[in-house]
Amino acid sequence: MPIDNPDFGTENQSPYLVHSHREIVSLLRAIGGQHQLITMLVNGGADAVVTSILEVDDASNTVVIDCAPSALLNQRIIESDDLAFEASLDKVRILFSVAKADSATHEGRAALRIPIPANLIRLQRREYYRVNTPVINPILCRIPLPADAGGGIYTAPLVDISCGGIAILDDKKVLDTTIGREYENCHIDLPGLGIVTVTLQIRNSQELTLFNGKTNRRLGCLFVELSKGMLAAVQRYLMYLERERNAKITGLG
Repeated sequence: MPIDNPDFGTENQSPYLVHSHREIVSLLRAIGGQHQLITMLVNGGADAVVTSILEVDDASNTVVIDCAPSALLNQRIIESDDLAFEASLDKVRILFSVAKADSATHEGRAALRIPIPANLIRLQRREYYRVNTPVINPILCRIPLPADAGGGIYTAPLVDISCGGIAILDDKKVLDTTIGREYENCHIDLPGLGIVTVTLQIRNSQELTLFNGKTNRRLGCLFVELSKGMLAAVQRYLMYLERERNAKITGLG
């Protein structure tokens, strides 16, 4: 997916995260009222279901959505503890996830019920929500090098991550910084979620001067044709990082 601004920065873009329960309810009701379709990814994208919001019940803190077209798929949804959703409202992308769904009925028809999400991400169509990754115990990206660059696997720590790409530190300065250069079959190990396999396209390069006077190189990289399953894993990791950050801010972490 192309982006208008290829510069993946290092700032945390938490303004895109909506915490207000009232605002979340309002957004979900607007999606339902405009009959916007929602993509639901089940079990990390193993299944993808197109659904819609039938009712938002603030009193019970639940959302009723259309069920899947088959009983088997509905059972997999109910048994899943990993449901991610993406919708569009007035050309703004809405992303959220919940842990579970239960069977329900709506106006005499079979449906599913999910909890109102504690937060959601609201983005302009071509924006990506970006979160800084840990400095201690950093997330690593393993990049296969071509033969003319010595071959082997080069390991680079992440600076930040979004659904559109990552920023990495190329401290040994071995990667080709040519804009558009692609590295295939790169592996990112997301804690608790497993390996995400991606093709990275170099979008920008920046030389950094550290406090000790040494230099480092920061590369902004775009995901190329990220699969639904890999995208779901990245989305889940973004939400995990944001929950961890919020817990630290409130003193619960």
